[in-house]
Amino acid sequence: MARILALGGDGIGPEILDQGLRVAAFLNNAAGLDLEVEHDLLHGASYDAAGTFCSDRVLAKARAADAVLVGAVGGPEWDDIRMPGGAECQDGLMYLRHHLQTYLGLRPAHWRAPLGACVPLRPEIAEGTEILILREMCGGAMFATDRGQRSVDCLRQGYDLTAYDENEVARFARGGFELARRRRGRLISCDKSNVMESYKLWRAVVSEVAQDYPDVAFENMFADNCGYQMMMRPRDFDVVLCCNQLGDLFSDLTGVFAGSLGMLPSACLAANPGDGPVFGIYESTSGSAPDIAGQGIANPVGMILSVGMMFEFTFGRPDLNHAIEAAIAAVLADGIKTREIGGTASSSQMTDAILERLAP
Repeated sequence: MARILALGGDGIGPEILDQGLRVAAFLNNAAGLDLEVEHDLLHGASYDAAGTFCSDRVLAKARAADAVLVGAVGGPEWDDIRMPGGAECQDGLMYLRHHLQTYLGLRPAHWRAPLGACVPLRPEIAEGTEILILREMCGGAMFATDRGQRSVDCLRQGYDLTAYDENEVARFARGGFELARRRRGRLISCDKSNVMESYKLWRAVVSEVAQDYPDVAFENMFADNCGYQMMMRPRDFDVVLCCNQLGDLFSDLTGVFAGSLGMLPSACLAANPGDGPVFGIYESTSGSAPDIAGQGIANPVGMILSVGMMFEFTFGRPDLNHAIEAAIAAVLADGIKTREIGGTASSSQMTDAILERLAP
């Protein structure tokens, strides 16, 4: 039996998670798997119910699960709440990432012809783009231990210490090179080593790891130039290695190529992909979109693609991930789309169409 912990979260999170679970249940039956799903609360929903963004109970359930599926978390009503403890205690999803050490964040995006009208770049630039942003998920400025606000010379000052040690960078970099080997064999590491000491270490360690992967074309690039070049010549990019903060920014930027943030999945893995199953947290990167919550119009594709990544990386069934990708491609080719990508389909109608094309 394989155990999945399902955490709807906030805003549209529970809605899109329900659609992803419909696809997981269908494939569970069709492929003869033995999946067991348990539901609980995270972030705002957890705070409202229990006064904490992630309870000890949920963390224990996550540790016992083979995979965690998350809808989306966050909303303005919880933004200014400060909890006792470090940075990870201020966000339910960060709390899980920290304690489960899901450091390898996969954020894939690619151009799809049926969504070409949603992409602001000229077709000859965007067509064929397929980029994997790798975001380090457990360190850097997001998890700074030396952080806060203070008064300096009668002026308010906010500070967050960005820090990585060489082991954190090396394990992450190795995951990136392993994934590049599975793809087109190219990896770019972006940093700001021209001005920041933490990035000088980052560049040195990644360059050292690169020596073990002579079959992967490797390049260091300053982050500002990397962002510019990614927009100018996106087809030249394959795997892009980013720290936590830059990965957060660049992964949303790739929504430009996909046509919508609602088309973007993600996986946060606790080990580098290899021969066996890997524990992971899987979620859409669409955000909680509280302005459309409860209307049944949110795009479930990013969540459904995340379910596909779960089948591939945690349950060792890349064939099921490929089947989901093919079904979504067929649905889009038939002109079935949710509102933000130029259609009229509701969340459930979009999922219905995907399930129809998954059926044998």
